[in-house]
Amino acid sequence: MERTMNAGPDLATLATAVGDATRIRMLELLMEGRALVAKELAFGTGVSPATATAHLQRLEQARLVRSTRQGRNKVFRIATPTVARMVEALMTVAVRGPRVSATPEPLRAARYCYDHLAGRLGMGITDALLRAGHLSLRKRAFALTPSGEAWFQDFGIDLASVREQRRHFAHRCLDWSERRDHLAGALGAALAARVFSLGWVERQRDSRGLIVTPGGQRGLKRHFGVL
Repeated sequence: MERTMNAGPDLATLATAVGDATRIRMLELLMEGRALVAKELAFGTGVSPATATAHLQRLEQARLVRSTRQGRNKVFRIATPTVARMVEALMTVAVRGPRVSATPEPLRAARYCYDHLAGRLGMGITDALLRAGHLSLRKRAFALTPSGEAWFQDFGIDLASVREQRRHFAHRCLDWSERRDHLAGALGAALAARVFSLGWVERQRDSRGLIVTPGGQRGLKRHFGVL
């Protein structure tokens, strides 16, 4: 039987969807992890609201973003954690030499990578958990050790609820600025949410960057040895 050339994944359609400067910038903005309205994405990409809407329709058709209603507004977010990993991987591939040093310092210091902590803050926390023996390395993921089970529970994270999520539990995500893996997946998201709920970090306006609060500096140093 003659083999068809289009039997595999439709990479061409995906490449077309992300191969536009405005659309890839929209995905980058949505990597903050927050839902944004079309007007915010239009402002962030420097296009008109009508043009932004057309681009968002294209991204939604490609299942890269999803929209929901919040009152009178239609908001957009990254469709799945898998899409977020794809965007982060593209950033890693795109970074070459001086581009890393040209990255704004606040983004390199601490940022959200979709829904988990990245930059030097995310790496510092991951390294501390590895040194303490709470995490161990696997081929494509981190594994939670017995001491890690106790530590995360004591830190206020409901591991049973985390494990119920239909996504990778402790994914290894390559940090595009630090060039090493940090903790992602459901566990990484739960850890980031806990750090945020403690008031240790605050979002920067219109940026993926995070501000570490004075209380956060004390807490991060006490628990992870991270400043």
